[in-house]
Amino acid sequence: MAAGGNVEVVWSNLVKYLSPSAPQELGTCRSLEQLRQNPPVLALLREWFLEKCQKDLKDQFRPQFWSFFQEKEKEVKTVDSLLSAVSELHRNVSAYKPSVELLQSLTGSFAHSNLNLQFEVLVRAIVFCNVPKQFKDLVNNFYSQAFHAYQSMNKKGNKPMDTSGGVLACFSGASLMSVEDEEEADDDVESLTCNGCTEERDTCHCAKIIEGFSQLNSQLHSLGLVKKVAEPAFLSVIHTEIQRRIEEKCKGVFESSFLTSLLSWIDTELCGWLILIFQSPRNDADSRSTSEEMSLDEWKPKLQYFMYKSFADLRISELFDIIIEYPDSLPAIYDLKESLEVTDQRKELIVDLRTAFERRLLHPGANTSDILTQYVSAIRALHVLDPAGVILEHVCTPVRQYLRTREDTVRCIVTSLTDENSTELAEELMRGDPRAIEELGNCDSEDDDDDNWMPAPSDADPEKIPSKRKTPDIISMLVNVYGSKDLFVSEYRTLLADRILSSFNYDTEKELRYLELLKLRFGESHLHFCEIMLKDVADSRRINSHIQASAAKNENTKQSDSIPLTALVLSAVFWPAFREEKLKVAEDVQRAMDEYTRGFEALKVMRTLQWKPHLGLVDLDVELADRTLSLSVSPAQATAIMHFQDKDRWTLEELSSVMHVPPGLLKRRLGFWISQGVLKEESTDTFVVVEKQKGQQRLPEVIMDAEVESVMASSQDQREEELQVFWSYIVGMLTNLESLPLDRIHSMLRMFAMQDPSSSQCSVDDLRQFLGRKVKDQELQFVNGFYRLPKSGR
Repeated sequence: MAAGGNVEVVWSNLVKYLSPSAPQELGTCRSLEQLRQNPPVLALLREWFLEKCQKDLKDQFRPQFWSFFQEKEKEVKTVDSLLSAVSELHRNVSAYKPSVELLQSLTGSFAHSNLNLQFEVLVRAIVFCNVPKQFKDLVNNFYSQAFHAYQSMNKKGNKPMDTSGGVLACFSGASLMSVEDEEEADDDVESLTCNGCTEERDTCHCAKIIEGFSQLNSQLHSLGLVKKVAEPAFLSVIHTEIQRRIEEKCKGVFESSFLTSLLSWIDTELCGWLILIFQSPRNDADSRSTSEEMSLDEWKPKLQYFMYKSFADLRISELFDIIIEYPDSLPAIYDLKESLEVTDQRKELIVDLRTAFERRLLHPGANTSDILTQYVSAIRALHVLDPAGVILEHVCTPVRQYLRTREDTVRCIVTSLTDENSTELAEELMRGDPRAIEELGNCDSEDDDDDNWMPAPSDADPEKIPSKRKTPDIISMLVNVYGSKDLFVSEYRTLLADRILSSFNYDTEKELRYLELLKLRFGESHLHFCEIMLKDVADSRRINSHIQASAAKNENTKQSDSIPLTALVLSAVFWPAFREEKLKVAEDVQRAMDEYTRGFEALKVMRTLQWKPHLGLVDLDVELADRTLSLSVSPAQATAIMHFQDKDRWTLEELSSVMHVPPGLLKRRLGFWISQGVLKEESTDTFVVVEKQKGQQRLPEVIMDAEVESVMASSQDQREEELQVFWSYIVGMLTNLESLPLDRIHSMLRMFAMQDPSSSQCSVDDLRQFLGRKVKDQELQFVNGFYRLPKSGR
């Protein structure tokens, strides 16, 4: 060990040697060998050096650094101030680096911490202990400007240079640009302003910006300030540019896939720009000493994840529109599916899409047909997005609940299924899927490939996880909105009857095709009545042909002025209830009907006909003084105009009495003839024939009645008739027990009148409405929550 005097001399020499302002004399290093065997002195020297560095950083370097930002007149000067401040700090701090390396080599064997790291911590803690917002904004703006300059040079085919003039080992934009980027580059060439520096092309200084940018990052690396100063800035630029790119290229465009091009853009432009930031200083020793080594391999997965996240956010917000445009939007759905596998935003998607459905679809202003169309598209699109059906189950539950509240849902579904102009449900039915409705959810088929089995998602309901994944059966899902096939079959039966009796022809080929397809789904037993209805149409053709042939042979009964008549002979038991309306037809028509009845009775022994004269279609010619009209009208309209052959003027009351039609309904029927210019209302409820039109435009010779009424009873009328079955039970209860509340009446009906599943069922709400109508008709009394029969009814 050296003597005390020698130690003092060595200490004094080291203090001078370790001072950045002192000349570096290599001869002094000889005395360092005397301290290698004296660790306590080296520890003191290390502490002294750190204290000196801390004092210099606080008293000199920090004030000097922030003095560059005290005045800012122009943005160019502000950027120059940033570069100058960092360069000056780098020069001052670099003067200490040799001393730091020397002390690290002397004390590294016994010191527990790296002096290089301690020195970098001091610089960050003292100089950047309280960074003002304007400095952060300045750095963000410069990094954003540098990215745009890099983009501009990349599109022009210029490779950015590093500070030494050598070409950086980054991606060449000229060789990896996509078609979109090439189009942008062509637009940039035509522009007179550079998109990078926003200057005119003749004075473009993008290269100068990149040069300053590379120098800045190199110095920040050397100072260990990349994470403190640069990372917030380039993170902000990356996030902003990724979101901007996705917004500009992908928003509202669903027919193309974008993930591949976005990943390529990250690889070429973003990663190329990050290389300018991540490049280490040229001095290998400095590179090894820094505590903030950053690599592109570390950041690239983060960039890709944020891209997937931003893309998924956009597509989730647009998913309602994507479903509307299905199947054209399949590329967008596949892109979203791939993104969700990376980001796992299923819960966010479910909440957002449910909200969109409730806000944009499930409200009184939306047509039921539109809701059904969107529901079908949602089933198909969400099956592609999530074959397990978890998203579909969560999202479409409110849709099914809302559809149950709409009175016309069943009719819309059945109409769409059998409407050849429909492009959704009719196509689904035409596929001829042999799966019956009862088989819904039963997917244990031996044909399923177990090799393709995948576990259910974590957010799936265990009670609703199917054993196999199959393409969703849309028709079954629509039927299960109500949970009953009978309701749909009954509605189809009514719709079929309406179609047959409205068309008045014997061509049932199309209806037979639909019936056979529906049998595959609902079963033959449920559609037996519909088969008989179509058979009645075919039988009616033969009956008409036979009766007409018999009448032609019988010359004695044939009359030259007889009205030709054809009829649809229906089996009343198998047809739904018809719309009831009183009508007494003209005598000529009645004679033709009686003649037809006799012909039928001769053909079908022990059977006769019960006519529905208000149903049908009448083809007639109306001959007036100056015109002849050929019309197809209802029997009531035809009967009304035929009475004007007897006299030219009728009052509404007189004609109503002759036709046995209520005045209100008759006036509506006469309104059709007024609209055709055949009649006019001479005075209140008095109608006359218009033989000649004066100065009016002549109407077309062939005119069809625009008024189309259903020949079937309304659903309310049918329900009223079904509930009428319970009236005798209710009268018997109230006769014996005098008065009963609603709940007690309903429970007793369930016990005695609704035991048979095939009988009509009645809910509490249905019963309340039915009894309310009876109260209104004065057949019941309702007092203090109890129903009772009126005294006259006891």
